Amino acid sequence: MILTTSLLHQDPRSVGAIAGLAVAIIFTYRFTRSPAPPTRRQPKRQAPTTSSTAISTQSNITLMPSGVYSSSEDLRAQNTFDEFFQPVKQPTLGQIVRQKLNEGRKVTCRLLGVILEESSPEELQTKATVRPSVLDVLVEITKFCDLYLMETVIDDESEKNVLLALENAGIFTSGGLVKDKVLFCSTENGRTSFVRQLEPDWHIDTNPEIVSQLAVLFD
Repeated sequence: MILTTSLLHQDPRSVGAIAGLAVAIIFTYRFTRSPAPPTRRQPKRQAPTTSSTAISTQSNITLMPSGVYSSSEDLRAQNTFDEFFQPVKQPTLGQIVRQKLNEGRKVTCRLLGVILEESSPEELQTKATVRPSVLDVLVEITKFCDLYLMETVIDDESEKNVLLALENAGIFTSGGLVKDKVLFCSTENGRTSFVRQLEPDWHIDTNPEIVSQLAVLFD
């Protein structure tokens, strides 16, 4: 679930409306990056082959119901038609991220189930795996947002596994994130406390209970 502190003062349904932000960013990017279908050019009109003197004497003039106009006018009309049906320039991933986050400047995000493939603290005791699909999105978020990652862990070994996975994925280099902004706690309530202290514009979480608690706090 995802919530924004700036929208919590509005209709509570708005919280549910933005619940799929992280996935939406990735899928929107993939959709808009797909190649546009080829456009079909409308064939230029050919001068009708009739015995009319107005047409047969000049092959580059076309007789239209509204009157006679020159071939240069026909060319301008065709160019206008072609420009109208040109493929629309696709937005960049950075533009999509900024739009989805509504220009927010601080983002907090849990790791399990969002950044990591693992879904429980117990799994982190043995390994941590970064989802390849989120790397480009994280890089774009860190370009214009103050990003904090956080997770509930059972022991120090889990922390090491998470930090190592993030480091191996290049998040601390290409992503512009520093290790000091990866926060760990021993309980789910600890994550709520982190968010309250940081007061982000957006918080991304998969625990509905955490979202509900924060919704009450920021109401």
